[in-house]
Amino acid sequence: MAQIIVYGHRESLDQRRTALRNAIHGAIMIALEYPAEKCFQRFIALDDADFIHPEDRGSDYTIIEISMFEGRSIDAKRMLIAELFQRVDAEAGIAPHSLEITISETPKVNWGIRGVNAADLALGYKVEV
Repeated sequence: MAQIIVYGHRESLDQRRTALRNAIHGAIMIALEYPAEKCFQRFIALDDADFIHPEDRGSDYTIIEISMFEGRSIDAKRMLIAELFQRVDAEAGIAPHSLEITISETPKVNWGIRGVNAADLALGYKVEV
């Protein structure tokens, strides 16, 4: 399971939402071996006054936060970050300098999904990649 939150300037996200969605999900499917139908994303479009960052990041500055079950290898996480930088640049036009990515991992037992604890849920895909 991976939940994605994307933060950015309202105008930038409005122009790139579909491209970002596709780039992010494509990276997750490749690096984490996710099924295509497992897409969980939220876009938080912020007014300029509500999104403070160094000027050199520009108006396209975007943050991608990924919350997921623990269990992915270091190589899988490194691949995910590399795929995100490459795909977001190529597909959404946001240069790596203007993109930041964080991954937070927690045990399955800390998640509730479809009415049960995730530790008791049959996922239908591998977490240990």
